[in-house]
Amino acid sequence: MCNFVIGQFTHRFVTQVLYQILDSFDFDSKRRRRRRLSELRSSPNSSMESSEEETDGVSGNHAPKELIRLASNGAKFIDEVLNGQNECCLDNFRMDKHVFYKLCDILQAKGLLRHTNRIKIEEQLGIFMFIIGHNLRTRAVQELFRYSGETISRHFNNVLNAIMSISLDLFQPPGSGVPSEIIEDPRFYPYFKDCVGVIDGIHVPVTVGVDEQGPFRNKNGLLSQNILAACSFDLKFHYVLAGWEGSATDLLVFNSAITRRNKLQVPEGKYYIVDSKYPNVPGFIAPYSSTPYYSKEFLSDYHPQDAGELFNQRHSLLRHVTDRTFGILKARFPILMSAPSYPLQTQVKLVVAACALHNYIRREKPDDWLFKMYEEGSFPMEEPQPPLEMEVPPKMDVETQTQPSVHTFDSEEIGLASQLRDSIATEMWNDFIHDFPPM
Repeated sequence: MCNFVIGQFTHRFVTQVLYQILDSFDFDSKRRRRRRLSELRSSPNSSMESSEEETDGVSGNHAPKELIRLASNGAKFIDEVLNGQNECCLDNFRMDKHVFYKLCDILQAKGLLRHTNRIKIEEQLGIFMFIIGHNLRTRAVQELFRYSGETISRHFNNVLNAIMSISLDLFQPPGSGVPSEIIEDPRFYPYFKDCVGVIDGIHVPVTVGVDEQGPFRNKNGLLSQNILAACSFDLKFHYVLAGWEGSATDLLVFNSAITRRNKLQVPEGKYYIVDSKYPNVPGFIAPYSSTPYYSKEFLSDYHPQDAGELFNQRHSLLRHVTDRTFGILKARFPILMSAPSYPLQTQVKLVVAACALHNYIRREKPDDWLFKMYEEGSFPMEEPQPPLEMEVPPKMDVETQTQPSVHTFDSEEIGLASQLRDSIATEMWNDFIHDFPPM
């Protein structure tokens, strides 16, 4: 079960969803289910499409009767949220109202979504955001919105594909300037002035058929996809590679990211910092493997004993940005950590779409409540997560995984990367012992 953080914004629908829907399952007999659906369709306030029966066999959590009575009419739920307080939109659709409306306008202007006779674009996007923002199954959403499973699924996939279509516009490569988070901190500037971000990975649970499970079973015995992400210091994603099987090594995923057609781009003269599971090669600086690495909190009064220790200490501090970025992503979209019962291609798309929406919200509302909380350190840092995985396709299609070509760096390139790391560590250490001379 993923950890879903609501924070201070608690709304009656969210409370019902979290504490009743997620742990409620339909144990009614087939006869009772038909009777309940018949009652809903015959209700004068019901907006369920009478021409569409629940024949898609979708199972999962469902909305309790208390929530149905609260909503009064499921089709009016969107209006209640969008005409209510801004906190209501945050709770239900995971973004501010003006950010939600602007996204509707963007998707409509690009011809990616359109109003139908029964469902407006706002409702289509609302259904999608409600599902991924509260980790709901189709059955639960059916009972709230009063649409058939086929209708819910169709609009869910339409919105998902629309978000995928604009995703490349939302993943921006790093700029040429020095990030403010570097230049404003004397621990990092001028030493890491050419660093543009941090690369790390996370494992996202996945659901696949029994005959496909082998490659997706990671070293912990769980089914997952291994995702690599390049994060900026302002908590955005520069690049996301999803879709790799959980058994794939981090080095294999890294090689895929730097060699594929839609590869991770590193500006000339710049680099990302990476942890020890990745190589120290041009464009990527790893910690010293033979020196202690402070991946967790350490004593504030501890003085490193040499240049390697100091470098690793500050390197680890910069890497914490991935903990916050992944933390925000999982808190806003808990469906990512639940192995939803969608086709594999849909599960892969969901990772990329969630990261794209993360960037969109950060762009439109930099002080969004979740970003603000994680920036202020209101949330404890979690244990390092295993890598995420999915490939961000050049267009909308999700590519089939193939064995990537292995990028081999020659000895001269590896030597230059080592020299760069050594020069950073030496400059940092000289300044450190000048300010804190040994006793």
